[in-house]
Amino acid sequence: MQEHSRRGLLSVPSSCNLTEGIAPVIISASRATDIPAFFPTWFSNRLKAGYMRWTNPFNATQVQYLSFKKTRVIVFWSKNPRPLFRYLPEIDEKGVNYYFQFTLNDYEKEGLEPNLPPLLQRAESFRELAERVGKKRVIWRFDPLILSDAVTIDVLIDRISSLADLLQGYTEKLVISFADIRQYRHVQNNLARQEMNYREFSLEQMTGFAERLSQLNREWGLKIVTCAEEITLAGIEHNRCIDDTLLVELFRNDNELMSYLGYGPDLFGERPPLPYRKDKGQRKACGCIVSKDIGMYNTCNHLCAYCYANRSGTAVQNNLKKHNPASETLIA
Repeated sequence: MQEHSRRGLLSVPSSCNLTEGIAPVIISASRATDIPAFFPTWFSNRLKAGYMRWTNPFNATQVQYLSFKKTRVIVFWSKNPRPLFRYLPEIDEKGVNYYFQFTLNDYEKEGLEPNLPPLLQRAESFRELAERVGKKRVIWRFDPLILSDAVTIDVLIDRISSLADLLQGYTEKLVISFADIRQYRHVQNNLARQEMNYREFSLEQMTGFAERLSQLNREWGLKIVTCAEEITLAGIEHNRCIDDTLLVELFRNDNELMSYLGYGPDLFGERPPLPYRKDKGQRKACGCIVSKDIGMYNTCNHLCAYCYANRSGTAVQNNLKKHNPASETLIA
């Protein structure tokens, strides 16, 4: 293990009763909300304290204490991670590894992501982050892909191409997914209020889109993958957003993490494959390995119209009024 990582192990105060708590190795921060954008100070405070309290979004009576003592990796999910930048040196000092799933979409004209900074500003944040932590640790997501009368496949291809030019040399992977509208009633309602006839991709459209994207990628040289999609597309692989293979590539010197992942010694020139620790709490087509998500639904103030994690803007605003950066839980 790196020398500083042993000093950086986080502990829980003895006064905190964690007899029914957990101590995850991999933290997801978060699929449910944008912690880097809206709660970076709270997150920093919880790392310093060494623990937090989490409530099951589907069962408010299920409260769980979580210790960061064994945490070796944090996977950040964000559309605007710049507010977290000031805290990255603190995380580095603690010896905790991390990488970013950075969603950079272009739906400015449609207003689908109303509370985001301007597109070019977000692209600059992407480049700055990649310069700070390395391009392998900043993964580009154009997620989700959604169609309307105005947002055609041609439009999406042009927008992705423009962003790929801006991000050339600052990332190695592009993650895509196709919008799920019919699956979520509140998403249907939110998009209906946009009055632009938003709709999902058909299977034929997915196939044609993938072919065009793969052709363009001959110039970009990215690894293009899908997130939690059952369909297999030519030239595009299925992804693990929380990815054991990537963790080995990035953090091989972290002996505790490698032991957890089952990364064994190289015997006779052949290394045994990693045991697949699938996260059974995710969708069937999700390839992610197991992690603990520390976010909370109805707290992301980007208010993206297609988002499954927010019921309504009112629910978000009511929750944000309850946020206290000094609290042990995201929403007090």
